[in-house]
Amino acid sequence: MALSLTFLLLSSLIIFSLTSHAFSASLSPYFYYKVCPKALPTIKRVVQDAIRQERRMGASILRLHFHDCFVNGCDASILLDQTTTIDSEKTAFANNNSARGFEVIDKIKSEVDKVCGRSIVSCADILTVAARDSVVALGGPSWQVQLGRRDSTTASRTQANNDIPSPFMDLSLLINNFKNQGLNEKDLVALSGGHTLGFAQCFTFRNRIYNETNSIDSIFAKQRQSSCPRTGGDSNLAPLDQTPSFCDTKYFINLVAKKGLLHSDQELFSGGRTDNLVSTYSRKPWIFSKDFANSMIKMGNIKPLTGNQGQIRVNCRKLN
Repeated sequence: MALSLTFLLLSSLIIFSLTSHAFSASLSPYFYYKVCPKALPTIKRVVQDAIRQERRMGASILRLHFHDCFVNGCDASILLDQTTTIDSEKTAFANNNSARGFEVIDKIKSEVDKVCGRSIVSCADILTVAARDSVVALGGPSWQVQLGRRDSTTASRTQANNDIPSPFMDLSLLINNFKNQGLNEKDLVALSGGHTLGFAQCFTFRNRIYNETNSIDSIFAKQRQSSCPRTGGDSNLAPLDQTPSFCDTKYFINLVAKKGLLHSDQELFSGGRTDNLVSTYSRKPWIFSKDFANSMIKMGNIKPLTGNQGQIRVNCRKLN
């Protein structure tokens, strides 16, 4: 009888502990420390494997996280497929035939659930940690990720079209766009430094290389015109800087030299109020690394779902 009572009390404590964990109302870097200590090392391993197979994938995962957070917060809404009730963000202007890395997130989710014994780590947390691990794998800074996000039960293509910053935006629109997310001008410049990684499609920079004669280096424009014709070739890729698989400050060096690929990039160094910060980052990479890490933490904390909000998806692409 005493043994049965002891077992009952222990079972109750375990259930209470797991329930308290599942419905924690705040983020913590130690959220999975006790319930699944192998979660973060597993995410890191799968990310590193994916980047070894294709180094471009690191930039793609970072971009997924960015585009997720700018639409109603970091809640993995970008991962949801279209259904009769889900207006998928995958077909928004900024994501359609552009966002990639979904299969890597699926793989991470599968491996994490395997080592945890059940679905305890949210897709939102997986995407946030994977973005950090991608940057580190490509030579960038690390930072402590706050954990405990839950996954959304909705998505909004309309909101994605309205809230994800466009490569055609001027500086004032960029500043306002980031301000709407609780991010300041330093965050804008630092997070734009994520364009030290990856590529852009021709249609996103065609107007710049053919028509923006005053704000672009003429030799650089001609180099880009060789792979981006005036008509056709919309999906042809060009690197955002000359080392698209390595996290450095060449992106900012390029801006100072009028060699920013996107209009929105060059706007950060165009005689406006962000010029000084771009100049600082171009000369002092350690300052960029610190500010980038801090801004990534700040962006990762945009409107997280916690407590009993949302759900922990079993499949990141669909609701439970």
